[in-house]
Amino acid sequence: MPELLDLAARIFVFAVGAYIIGAVVIAAIRTFVLPRSAFVPLTGMVFRVIFWLFRRRAQSKESYEQRDEVMAMFAPVALLAQPIVWLALLTVGYTLIFWSLGVNGLYESFSLAGSSLFTLGFTKSDLFVNMIFEFTASALGLIMVALLIAYLPTMYSAFSKRETLVTLLETRAGSPPSSADFITLAQSIDDLELVNEIWREWATWFAEIDETHTSLVALVFFRSPRSERSWVTAAGVMLDSAAIMLSSVAVPVSPNARLMIRTGYIALRHVADYFDVAFDPEPKPTDPISISRFEFDEMLKQLEDAGVPLRSDRDQAWLDYAGWRVNYDRPLLALASLTMAPYAAWVSDRSLPGMYRVVSKRKGVGAMIAARATRWRVARSRPV
Repeated sequence: MPELLDLAARIFVFAVGAYIIGAVVIAAIRTFVLPRSAFVPLTGMVFRVIFWLFRRRAQSKESYEQRDEVMAMFAPVALLAQPIVWLALLTVGYTLIFWSLGVNGLYESFSLAGSSLFTLGFTKSDLFVNMIFEFTASALGLIMVALLIAYLPTMYSAFSKRETLVTLLETRAGSPPSSADFITLAQSIDDLELVNEIWREWATWFAEIDETHTSLVALVFFRSPRSERSWVTAAGVMLDSAAIMLSSVAVPVSPNARLMIRTGYIALRHVADYFDVAFDPEPKPTDPISISRFEFDEMLKQLEDAGVPLRSDRDQAWLDYAGWRVNYDRPLLALASLTMAPYAAWVSDRSLPGMYRVVSKRKGVGAMIAARATRWRVARSRPV
């Protein structure tokens, strides 16, 4: 009877160890290899814990610049913590397997697992079955390191491409950027019609955001090199600039502006959907938006004072603008809140109630971080 209980216990422990190893391997594949957005519970747990730690640290800072400096480390630290957690779990899994296969004591099992996983070679077993698992542990240890080495250049290449246009936007829209400044500056240098040339460039940028920020979700939290810049505020300024040009400015506007807006709001929706942002996929042009008619009229007055030719029918201009804005309003504001974006008019200076779904589809890293972000209302520095 004791022998049967011991055998049952070892079979159970072996199954637990194998499950842990399998879960880690699947998490690594879905996080580092699978070229699409996928919820990984293990990855979500690591991101959630690290996000909580950084959030607590950032809350103690007084200025936005100090909070930005703290949160700038969140994504890199969370990313590098992934393989560390995986290797630790693999060590636990192989420790359980070696113990279940007859290695004397947990200490010896742990020593054999660590020696095999990190290819140290100071402990080995003469049993054939154990040697098989030693080889698999060594292979998995090398694979985890190789995945991280291959993953980081991909991440930073995508980050660099993203930040190029974000940086260039400062020359066209000022700092902090705004769509009104974008159009005013274009008018001041007689470039109002030539600005049509940049819509295609930004459409490509949005397509790259869609592809990289849904498959490499950590990129969402990688902050710009300068605290006053953000990929989210840049996206909002360009979408609003195109919407205002199409609805209100009396100059020929390239069809590429419409295509850029569509590419942009589709990209923002795909990213926001990972974080369970609540939005209507088929909004009506008359649905409410976060921009008021008064703000819109004040912006048009600013453009008019700068000599920008405007359409005479302001009511229709407002309806046309709202019809464009409603497509990206909620995803844009939610991502600005989630990433703690710097101040930018009509982007990070406002929020909407109920931006996140009450019941998560995945209950994973996206929903957990997003839910915390809605409760974390940090005071942003704003220009007077």
